[in-house]
Amino acid sequence: MDPKKITPEYVNSLEKATDDFLCPLSANIYNVQFLAFRIRDMESKTTLFEIKKEGDEDTTNLPDDVDEKELRTVRYHFGPLFFKLKTIGTTLVFSVGDKPVKNMRMIERHYFKGKLIKSFDFMFGFCIPNSTNEWETIYDLPQLDKDTIEDMINSPWETKSDSFYFADGELIMHNKSEYNYAPFEEENE
Repeated sequence: MDPKKITPEYVNSLEKATDDFLCPLSANIYNVQFLAFRIRDMESKTTLFEIKKEGDEDTTNLPDDVDEKELRTVRYHFGPLFFKLKTIGTTLVFSVGDKPVKNMRMIERHYFKGKLIKSFDFMFGFCIPNSTNEWETIYDLPQLDKDTIEDMINSPWETKSDSFYFADGELIMHNKSEYNYAPFEEENE
Protein backbone atom coordinates (compact mmCIF):
# COMPACT_ATOMS: atom_id res chain seq x y z
CA MET A 1 0.00 0.00 0.00
CA ASP A 2 1.23 3.50 -0.83
CA PRO A 3 2.35 5.19 2.45
CA LYS A 4 0.70 8.43 1.29
CA LYS A 5 -2.64 6.58 1.41
CA ILE A 6 -2.13 5.43 5.02
CA THR A 7 -4.27 7.79 7.05
CA PRO A 8 -4.91 8.09 10.79
CA GLU A 9 -8.42 6.76 10.12
CA TYR A 10 -6.97 3.71 8.39
CA VAL A 11 -4.56 2.79 11.21
CA ASN A 12 -7.33 3.36 13.76
CA SER A 13 -9.36 0.73 11.91
CA LEU A 14 -6.67 -1.99 12.17
CA GLU A 15 -7.81 -4.92 14.29
CA LYS A 16 -4.45 -6.72 14.54
CA ALA A 17 -0.77 -5.83 14.40
CA THR A 18 0.56 -5.26 10.92
CA ASP A 19 2.77 -7.92 9.36
CA ASP A 20 5.03 -5.35 7.73
CA PHE A 21 5.93 -1.70 8.14
CA LEU A 22 3.43 0.59 6.42
CA CYS A 23 6.04 3.10 5.31
CA PRO A 24 9.72 2.93 4.38
CA LEU A 25 12.40 4.61 6.48
CA SER A 26 12.66 7.18 3.66
CA ALA A 27 9.15 8.46 4.54
CA ASN A 28 10.76 10.32 7.46
CA ILE A 29 11.35 13.44 5.31
CA TYR A 30 11.47 15.57 8.47
CA ASN A 31 14.49 13.68 9.80
CA VAL A 32 12.80 13.00 13.14
CA GLN A 33 15.37 11.19 15.31
CA PHE A 34 14.54 9.56 18.63
CA LEU A 35 17.23 10.48 21.17
CA ALA A 36 15.90 9.08 24.45
CA PHE A 37 12.90 7.16 25.75
CA ARG A 38 11.79 6.37 29.27
CA ILE A 39 8.81 4.45 30.70
CA ARG A 40 7.90 4.85 34.36
CA ASP A 41 5.20 3.93 36.84
CA MET A 42 3.38 7.16 37.68
CA GLU A 43 2.53 6.15 41.26
CA SER A 44 5.95 4.99 42.49
CA LYS A 45 7.98 7.02 39.92
CA THR A 46 10.00 3.84 39.28
CA THR A 47 11.69 3.73 35.88
CA LEU A 48 10.69 0.54 34.04
CA PHE A 49 12.72 1.10 30.88
CA GLU A 50 15.16 3.74 29.65
CA ILE A 51 17.32 4.11 26.58
CA LYS A 52 19.43 6.98 25.25
CA LYS A 53 20.97 7.29 21.82
CA GLU A 54 24.74 7.54 21.78
CA GLY A 55 25.92 11.03 20.82
CA ASP A 56 27.68 9.95 17.63
CA GLU A 57 25.07 7.40 16.53
CA ASP A 58 23.75 8.37 13.07
CA THR A 59 20.64 6.70 11.70
CA THR A 60 20.21 8.93 8.64
CA ASN A 61 22.72 7.13 6.38
CA LEU A 62 22.26 3.44 7.07
CA PRO A 63 23.94 0.70 5.06
CA ASP A 64 21.80 -1.12 2.48
CA ASP A 65 22.03 -4.42 4.38
CA VAL A 66 20.62 -3.05 7.67
CA ASP A 67 17.97 -5.28 9.29
CA GLU A 68 15.03 -2.89 9.14
CA LYS A 69 12.82 -5.03 11.40
CA GLU A 70 15.50 -5.10 14.10
CA LEU A 71 16.09 -1.37 13.74
CA ARG A 72 12.38 -0.51 14.02
CA THR A 73 11.22 -3.04 16.65
CA VAL A 74 11.70 -2.77 20.42
CA ARG A 75 11.24 -5.73 22.76
CA TYR A 76 10.21 -5.07 26.36
CA HIS A 77 10.31 -7.62 29.18
CA PHE A 78 8.25 -6.11 31.99
CA GLY A 79 7.40 -9.18 34.07
CA PRO A 80 4.01 -10.03 35.65
CA LEU A 81 4.02 -7.20 38.21
CA PHE A 82 3.38 -4.80 35.32
CA PHE A 83 -0.31 -5.75 35.52
CA LYS A 84 -0.54 -4.23 39.00
CA LEU A 85 0.25 -0.77 37.56
CA LYS A 86 -2.58 1.68 36.93
CA THR A 87 -0.86 4.48 35.01
CA ILE A 88 2.46 4.74 33.23
CA GLY A 89 4.24 7.74 31.79
CA THR A 90 6.57 7.88 28.83
CA THR A 91 9.03 10.57 27.92
CA LEU A 92 10.29 10.72 24.35
CA VAL A 93 13.11 13.10 23.44
CA PHE A 94 13.46 13.64 19.71
CA SER A 95 15.06 16.02 17.26
CA VAL A 96 13.69 17.44 14.03
CA GLY A 97 15.68 18.26 10.86
CA ASP A 98 15.50 21.31 8.60
CA LYS A 99 11.74 21.22 7.92
CA PRO A 100 9.00 22.24 10.37
CA VAL A 101 6.71 19.38 11.44
CA LYS A 102 3.05 20.40 11.53
CA ASN A 103 0.34 18.52 13.41
CA MET A 104 2.58 15.72 14.68
CA ARG A 105 0.45 12.84 15.85
CA MET A 106 1.20 9.42 17.31
CA ILE A 107 -1.29 6.57 17.19
CA GLU A 108 -0.29 3.52 19.18
CA ARG A 109 -2.32 0.30 18.98
CA HIS A 110 -1.75 -2.65 21.33
CA TYR A 111 -2.78 -6.21 20.48
CA PHE A 112 -2.70 -9.62 22.11
CA LYS A 113 -2.93 -12.70 19.91
CA GLY A 114 -4.39 -10.67 17.08
CA LYS A 115 -7.02 -8.86 19.18
CA LEU A 116 -7.01 -5.12 19.92
CA ILE A 117 -6.47 -4.43 23.64
CA LYS A 118 -6.12 -0.66 23.67
CA SER A 119 -5.52 2.21 21.29
CA PHE A 120 -3.92 5.54 22.16
CA ASP A 121 -3.97 8.71 20.05
CA PHE A 122 -1.80 11.71 20.95
CA MET A 123 -1.17 15.09 19.29
CA PHE A 124 2.12 16.90 19.70
CA GLY A 125 1.33 19.80 17.41
CA PHE A 126 4.09 21.85 15.83
CA CYS A 127 7.86 21.23 15.94
CA ILE A 128 10.18 23.99 14.78
CA PRO A 129 13.06 23.05 12.44
CA ASN A 130 16.37 21.96 13.97
CA SER A 131 14.85 21.60 17.42
CA THR A 132 15.02 19.03 20.19
CA ASN A 133 11.66 18.27 21.74
CA GLU A 134 10.32 16.32 24.70
CA TRP A 135 6.98 14.51 24.46
CA GLU A 136 5.45 13.43 27.76
CA THR A 137 2.58 10.96 27.50
CA ILE A 138 0.46 9.51 30.31
CA TYR A 139 -1.25 6.15 29.74
CA ASP A 140 -4.09 4.77 31.83
CA LEU A 141 -3.57 1.04 31.47
CA PRO A 142 -6.54 -1.05 30.38
CA GLN A 143 -8.36 -3.15 32.95
CA LEU A 144 -7.94 -6.77 31.87
CA ASP A 145 -9.67 -9.82 33.26
CA LYS A 146 -7.69 -12.39 35.26
CA ASP A 147 -7.74 -15.01 32.46
CA THR A 148 -6.40 -12.57 29.87
CA ILE A 149 -3.61 -11.47 32.22
CA GLU A 150 -2.64 -15.08 32.91
CA ASP A 151 -2.66 -15.84 29.18
CA MET A 152 -0.47 -12.79 28.47
CA ILE A 153 2.01 -13.85 31.18
CA ASN A 154 2.14 -17.36 29.71
CA SER A 155 2.53 -16.09 26.12
CA PRO A 156 5.78 -14.13 25.92
CA TRP A 157 6.12 -11.83 22.89
CA GLU A 158 2.49 -12.46 21.78
CA THR A 159 1.55 -8.93 22.91
CA LYS A 160 2.48 -6.45 20.19
CA SER A 161 2.01 -2.83 19.30
CA ASP A 162 2.27 -0.62 16.26
CA SER A 163 3.26 3.03 16.69
CA PHE A 164 2.38 5.29 13.79
CA TYR A 165 3.73 8.83 13.52
CA PHE A 166 2.00 11.34 11.26
CA ALA A 167 2.92 14.87 10.17
CA ASP A 168 0.02 16.88 8.79
CA GLY A 169 -1.90 13.63 8.23
CA GLU A 170 0.90 11.87 6.32
CA LEU A 171 2.55 8.74 7.75
CA ILE A 172 6.24 9.47 8.29
CA MET A 173 7.28 6.70 10.70
CA HIS A 174 6.06 3.27 11.81
CA ASN A 175 7.69 1.30 14.61
CA LYS A 176 6.71 -1.91 16.37
CA SER A 177 7.07 -3.32 19.87
CA GLU A 178 6.75 -6.78 21.39
CA TYR A 179 6.11 -7.44 25.07
CA ASN A 180 6.92 -10.22 27.52
CA TYR A 181 5.18 -10.38 30.90
CA ALA A 182 6.61 -13.72 32.02
CA PRO A 183 8.50 -13.73 35.33
CA PHE A 184 12.13 -12.68 35.21
CA GLU A 185 14.60 -15.55 35.65
CA GLU A 186 15.52 -14.48 39.18
CA GLU A 187 11.80 -14.61 40.12
CA ASN A 188 11.76 -18.30 39.15
CA GLU A 189 14.65 -19.25 41.42
